[in-house]
Amino acid sequence: MSDCIIECHNLETAYAASLNRPILNGINCQIKRGEFVVLLGLNGAGKSTLLRSLVGLIKPVRGEIQINGMTVTPRTLPKIRRDIGMLFQGGGLIRQLSALENVLCGRLGVRTTWQTLLGFPKRDRLLALDLLEQLGLRELAEQKTSKLSGGQQQRVAIARALIQSPQILLADEPITGLDVVASQQVMQTLSHLHTQQGMTIVAVLHDLGIAAKYAQRAIVLDAGRIVYDGICDNLQAQFANASM
Repeated sequence: MSDCIIECHNLETAYAASLNRPILNGINCQIKRGEFVVLLGLNGAGKSTLLRSLVGLIKPVRGEIQINGMTVTPRTLPKIRRDIGMLFQGGGLIRQLSALENVLCGRLGVRTTWQTLLGFPKRDRLLALDLLEQLGLRELAEQKTSKLSGGQQQRVAIARALIQSPQILLADEPITGLDVVASQQVMQTLSHLHTQQGMTIVAVLHDLGIAAKYAQRAIVLDAGRIVYDGICDNLQAQFANASM
């Protein structure tokens, strides 16, 4: 089994007239199994586009993505997605559903339409409750997510991603809009998944201090290209170089 779980070769996305260039413009990178990598860069640099390309939400016009040694194509995508959990900015929860129901939504991808109509089996509900307990939210399981704080909502979103037992967790700006305490709780949760469960985590972040504190490696993008790929040391200088 290859040491690399994610590989991008000469990745290029469609031309963006507003930027006068492709959003991603010749991306080459490898992410090893069990790594915690952050994607950094200014707005429009291509961070979220790169993350979304990995799960087929954005289709490259050139180049290739491999996940677990399998090339991402429309045919392989359903199988590849079973190994990937995705955290969207703001959580992407259904606000009128309870925390428990939102977590169970993470099982929809592995159930047939007929199974879904019959409801979720007891083992799924127990697993969802166990995940909420691990994230300190067991007592809020029946609470509508619209009533939860931003940090609590993001942890519900993490539980929803985890119920499918992914090998890779992709997080698109998971702490944007959260206060300092909630941001810390979410990042500590991601860090725990990385250190205790060996999960591969790729996160788009804006805060260089948080990136340096939690991640092993940073990939800095500028104008759709990688301008730095290495340890999270002296990121301020790397970022200043990229932004000039």
